[in-house]
Amino acid sequence: MSATRPRTAFVTGASRGIGKQTAVHLARAGLDVAIGARTVHEGEGRDDGREGGPPLPGSLEETAALVEAEGRRALTVQMDLLDRPTLGAAVARIVEEWGHIDVLVNNAISTGPGSMTPLMETEIGMIEDKLEANCVAQMVLIREVLPGMLDRGDGTIVNVTSAVALMDPPAPPGEGGWGLAYAMSKAAFHRAAAHLAVELGPRGIRAYNVEPGMVLTEKMEITQREHGLEGRYPSAPPSVPASVIAWLVTDPEAADLNGETLTAQRVARERSLHPAWR
Repeated sequence: MSATRPRTAFVTGASRGIGKQTAVHLARAGLDVAIGARTVHEGEGRDDGREGGPPLPGSLEETAALVEAEGRRALTVQMDLLDRPTLGAAVARIVEEWGHIDVLVNNAISTGPGSMTPLMETEIGMIEDKLEANCVAQMVLIREVLPGMLDRGDGTIVNVTSAVALMDPPAPPGEGGWGLAYAMSKAAFHRAAAHLAVELGPRGIRAYNVEPGMVLTEKMEITQREHGLEGRYPSAPPSVPASVIAWLVTDPEAADLNGETLTAQRVARERSLHPAWR
């Protein structure tokens, strides 16, 4: 990699939450950041977990302004995890504009029906959509960025995973637990990082899982209110996992963790990556 060529990152789901904060932290660390999501303009975002869901704050416009305020370039690309052609088009546009993608952060997830749905109310189509949006779409993006990374012998892929991939629910969906369709999709996606590290690590590819823990995103605030769970569980701000992702992308020591799953809140504390949040 040229010493003068700026590093570039592509962060998905960057209109709000962890993705938005990750884009800002990467820009602060010196990377140019391309950001992808469905919501380009403020006021367009809605909670699509149910029909007639409330509006959600945040947009790619707002995130781009924050990236540029850090002195780095921002590039917005509209994409939808359930619309495969938009994924390839997003990567192609970034490469056309900037020539390369050094870092892919797979953060976006499906927020549609099925995440908090009891099993007998979960239609097979919901399961298919969750697997498509939370696992297959990410593999599409990985396969799109890998050829360039392999050609250069250098590339980093960070997959934002979830504790639901690793643990049993403490309660039924909507009562402190989560839907099986969501857990299945995240569990499938969770396997990608280790395989990438084993197979492609010798060719310069680094891949990590970041398990963010309970994070109070805009969407999570709405979900907690809907289910009467406000304040029941301790949570961290989205900037906590974002700080860990930025560390993975920029610190050479992180290469020793290739293929591993990092629990973001513990790592942030142990490495003093973020001010105390509780």
